[in-house]
Amino acid sequence: MPYEEARMELNHHLILEDREKLTVSGVEEVESFDENTIVMDTAQGVLVVRGEELHIEKLSLDGGDLKVEGMIESLVYEAPRRGKGGFLSRLLG
Repeated sequence: MPYEEARMELNHHLILEDREKLTVSGVEEVESFDENTIVMDTAQGVLVVRGEELHIEKLSLDGGDLKVEGMIESLVYEAPRRGKGGFLSRLLG
């Protein structure tokens, strides 16, 4: 089974414990992170985690697992991005 197909089959789950520990499965890529915001691509779309003193404790892209610690204030799924890719793909797509 090609690697790309295996990533599409990831299940997506969220477990939030006391607003201080977050476990996410089905993570395909972490786009950006700092102590206030983590942006990740998941099997169900882009997930934005906002809070204070956020730290990625574990990241396994092979298994699609991410563990975050800190004070979690919000979990938001963004609308799918139109225009992913270069200028020509957006122009012609």
